[in-house]
Amino acid sequence: MEFPVVMKDPAWRRLIDMICDGMVVPVVGPRLLLDGDGSTSLQVRVATQLLADYGVDIGDEQLPPFRELNDAVTRLKGVVENPQDLYGDIDSALRKLKAEGLPIPKPLQQLARISDFRLIVTLTPDDLLAQALMAENRAVNEVVHSPKLPTSEGADLPTDWQRPGGPVQLLYLFGKARPTPLFSIHDEDVLEYAHNVIARGSHAPTAFLGALQDRNLLLIGCNFPDWLSRFMLRATRKGRLADQKGGREWLIEPMGKEDPFIGFLGKYSPETEALTNVDPVQFVDELYRRWMTAHTPSGNGDIAPKNEQPGTPESAMFFLSYSRTTDLARAEKLQQSLRSLGVAENEVWFDRQTLEPGDVYTQRILDGIRNCRYFVPLISRAATERPKAFVFREWDEATRQLPEMNRKFLVPLVVDAQNQPESYNQPSVVAWRERNINFGHAPEGNPDEITTKLLKDLVREARTRI
Repeated sequence: MEFPVVMKDPAWRRLIDMICDGMVVPVVGPRLLLDGDGSTSLQVRVATQLLADYGVDIGDEQLPPFRELNDAVTRLKGVVENPQDLYGDIDSALRKLKAEGLPIPKPLQQLARISDFRLIVTLTPDDLLAQALMAENRAVNEVVHSPKLPTSEGADLPTDWQRPGGPVQLLYLFGKARPTPLFSIHDEDVLEYAHNVIARGSHAPTAFLGALQDRNLLLIGCNFPDWLSRFMLRATRKGRLADQKGGREWLIEPMGKEDPFIGFLGKYSPETEALTNVDPVQFVDELYRRWMTAHTPSGNGDIAPKNEQPGTPESAMFFLSYSRTTDLARAEKLQQSLRSLGVAENEVWFDRQTLEPGDVYTQRILDGIRNCRYFVPLISRAATERPKAFVFREWDEATRQLPEMNRKFLVPLVVDAQNQPESYNQPSVVAWRERNINFGHAPEGNPDEITTKLLKDLVREARTRI
């Protein structure tokens, strides 16, 4: 077994080839569930809410990273009169965060765009991964494993799951959040769910597990306890670890070489490649980049699906218009900011295509501009100095709508560090200045205080008009 700091190009090529062949299944853990800042565990928000609800103050003590919920529940075991209530409390906290505009973590968005992933396993009870898949216009069949599910709700991998155009099969290995004790919230729960799987007990997804045994696993940011890591490897293999031939796993998990699990892998699981010095989020970013490149005839990562339309609404509250070549990351940040203000995902037109659209696609975009409530162009030096770009056509179309508007419509935002709209000479930008349209400032896609207030007011205005 190797302990690479990073994967070398030949190893990446083999992995991408197997993914394209449908022989790799990602197992997604809590280290990929990050808050809007891209570094804080989303579990912190749920655990903090839970402790606050029961008046438990831990002062300056830090909850263990990516195991915050397990720690919070453990602390509350002796405080809560009926521990069963905690399941409903956690489900309620998750739903509250969702209603407040919980952002879908970028790594989940990237995994959802890798269309060769037809089987996916999630180890957390939230539905963020399902949301990410649906946001990419991908149908999802959610298979929930929970030993105590009502008989009528039992599900497993359907026999025809490999049919062309079929939905992504998403397995919630440790249950999915709901108001009753039908999902895992602490290590003892996890133990019971693991036992149910290995004993092929009630509602064990045997067909799904069989499909996993025939494929290679990509375990990303699982943050398992040592015993659970060993279980996962054994449960998804047909024979003993030391006797295994053919199947393999990639374990992307920060840990030291002195970790007992690493020693165990070296002795008994030579087919497992442990990337112990690679951040799981960075790994997914590189994986997505390389997969995109592999799916692009030009090899430069500019990919546009054929005969597909964007998974965005015909009429949106906000239409984000930006140069995808130069400002995609800034647009993603702005989208997250809008979500944090309570704007639903289907209320934002956010197109990630990177090639110039065809005729049908072009018409859909122009119709989206005409039907949106607020058109938000992202202005940057790099974008405005491009010699030619489809985004300029979007800006021209929005400008043509202005004479017909008797309300706020055009909301240009400067996304460079300096807020100097007068320094840009792109014709549409010049026309907006001449019309005395105010420019907001969102450096790198993060709205400043004044712009945040403006966006809040726009959302409030739109809501009162519904």
